[in-house]
Amino acid sequence: MKTHKRLSYAERAALCTNHIAQQLFSLLNKKETNLALSADVTSCAALLELADKLGPEICVLKTHVDILTDFTQDFTHQLVKLAQKHEFLIFEDRKFADIGNTVKKQYQQGIYHIADWADIVNAHTLPGPGVISGLAEVGLPKQRGLLLLAEMSSAGNLINADYTQKTLRMAEQFPEFVLGFISQKKISADPWWLYMTPGVQLAEGKDPLGQQYITPAKALQEHESDIIIVGRGILQASDPLREAQKYRQAGWDAYLEGLCN
Repeated sequence: MKTHKRLSYAERAALCTNHIAQQLFSLLNKKETNLALSADVTSCAALLELADKLGPEICVLKTHVDILTDFTQDFTHQLVKLAQKHEFLIFEDRKFADIGNTVKKQYQQGIYHIADWADIVNAHTLPGPGVISGLAEVGLPKQRGLLLLAEMSSAGNLINADYTQKTLRMAEQFPEFVLGFISQKKISADPWWLYMTPGVQLAEGKDPLGQQYITPAKALQEHESDIIIVGRGILQASDPLREAQKYRQAGWDAYLEGLCN
């Protein structure tokens, strides 16, 4: 049973010193949506179409840029314009997991130049704090933010409670760059951390490859997450816009109910 008062997004925004966390909490409150779309499509045109059509419903667009078969720099310019038009942040789900010097180059250089267009990226903490330091050297000057993978939604993953707590301790060393966590639940009492939860669908279940799904209500109320990440539940629907609207409403209702309980 919860023994603490649940703070609103607006109240938590006022407590943030991290620029991206403050911006995102404020956006959630203003736009009244806690839905992040996982746009796992393989063409730039399809991704841009989703961003334009579903952009008004979401707070974050999550990309996997390395699955695009026709990537160009012009695509990222168009995506940034759509993010500005519809007021959502871009989260490149890169999951950096190497030594600091390597991830710094992966973030800044190569064909993708991720740091130039993605507001948020994420990383595994397995390599140690050097992965955060390397990314911060590139991202901080550009006012970007980092999420750390504290928990995963796939069956049989090797992340345990000790790993999660060590990830939290690592985040506390870099509060100016780390805005929060990819996790299944809230992992700290500190209100300035932001939580995004993947593996969310309107009905609980699992897929053939081990993905385990929870409902928006469970993620936002029982687990006290902040943002639900939805992919196939929307993308595979006959009407993705209508389905996104359903998830948006379900997520927002769950958030409001969580404030009252």
